Amino acid sequence: MAGTAVRRRLSWQRAEVLELRHETPRASRLTLRPPDWTGHRAGQHVDVRLTAPDGYTAQRSYSLASPPEREAVDLVVERLDDGEVSPYLTEELRPGDLLELRGPIGGYFVWPAAPDGPVQLIAGGSGVVPFLAMLGHHRASRSSVPVRLLYSARTVDDIIGRAELGEPGSDATDAEVTVTLTRGAPDGWTGPTGRVDSALLAERTFAPDRRPQVLVCGPTTFVETVARGLIDLGHDPGRVKTERFGASGGP
Repeated sequence: MAGTAVRRRLSWQRAEVLELRHETPRASRLTLRPPDWTGHRAGQHVDVRLTAPDGYTAQRSYSLASPPEREAVDLVVERLDDGEVSPYLTEELRPGDLLELRGPIGGYFVWPAAPDGPVQLIAGGSGVVPFLAMLGHHRASRSSVPVRLLYSARTVDDIIGRAELGEPGSDATDAEVTVTLTRGAPDGWTGPTGRVDSALLAERTFAPDRRPQVLVCGPTTFVETVARGLIDLGHDPGRVKTERFGASGGP
């Protein structure tokens, strides 16, 4: 039975595009209905494959933004100007189109099945996407585990998941959310500004003595900087999980 399940998860299927909407000026949210979806864990990702008329194919991996409790699945795709796949997904795709995807994939960088302490999420740029699924799952499952998110974005307009995160201090999520802006803040902004450094980690994340499970996601340089900062603060390296992707200009 396990082998059958693995084969199903890794099989390509054509998912119908139900909705597309701009998440930020550079990112779009795709809502899909895979016909043979077996469910997923918050934090998993899928592969998306495009095939040209001449048979050329290109595929990319995208984190799932929707919690497991939803029937449809959401992806958030950030457009890369020199990309092969993201311009099509963000500008050409339309509701009713069919999109090849495979998954869900991954069992390491996921919401802990049985958290034995608070959960600290730290995101840079589009690294927040898997955490949207985790926060949605935390809320939908009525989990009592304390959760904090520290999220680094360039500007207010670049914040992904504003509907889920709300403004800092709002009731949109039951997690404690801190957003820091690295490239300028609007008038009236009350959150921090600047890149995530040791001082901000110490101020806005769970202290090491609370033994949080920490998940960090973002561009490689961001993840490496944050991971070093966490270790310097005294966090147990064995309780810090990271997921990184290629640089896209940095959060």
